[in-house]
Amino acid sequence: MTVEPIRDKSKIKQMYQYLHGKDQKYDLIFKFGLNTGLRISDILPLKVKDIFVSNGEFRDYLVLKEKKTKKEKKIKLNNALRKRIQPYIKENNLTLADYLFPSKKGSHIGRIQAYRVLKEAANLVGIQNFGTHSLRKTWGYWTYNTSKYNIGLIMDTFNHSSQSITLRYIGVNQDQKDELYSLVQF
Repeated sequence: MTVEPIRDKSKIKQMYQYLHGKDQKYDLIFKFGLNTGLRISDILPLKVKDIFVSNGEFRDYLVLKEKKTKKEKKIKLNNALRKRIQPYIKENNLTLADYLFPSKKGSHIGRIQAYRVLKEAANLVGIQNFGTHSLRKTWGYWTYNTSKYNIGLIMDTFNHSSQSITLRYIGVNQDQKDELYSLVQF
């Protein structure tokens, strides 16, 4: 099974609402992945101090070293994400030293646990071929479409070595192939 991006915005909204009702930790993980394009392995270990400075203001950038590539990543958090993070931190009484997504065992939520909850939500709203990379792919897919097909920038953000890799990764090649088959009809 190839993990796909979520191409239907109404399903994204349904999934978010389900996760919000279940546990706000997971709606924020979902929103984080959709708004940053980060891998789940880079989202889960984040601490509050990675996002805020000591006076409670947002940092200009979220700066982290990607677990997989060991490369530094610098992300300007958008307003949709900032609006969700602030009440979440207050409601959960998190301090700067705390993990953003704490587990009951003391560290942060694990990848498998996050996958379980996200997959359950995806199944419930009828999203097929969902995996934790779907969030990253969804960010790439929608950014590609919204940026009027700026594949170079997305390729750079994902650290891919070619445009074809990025297009395949975000599922655009398949969409374009599907469209080809409807162009000529006899």
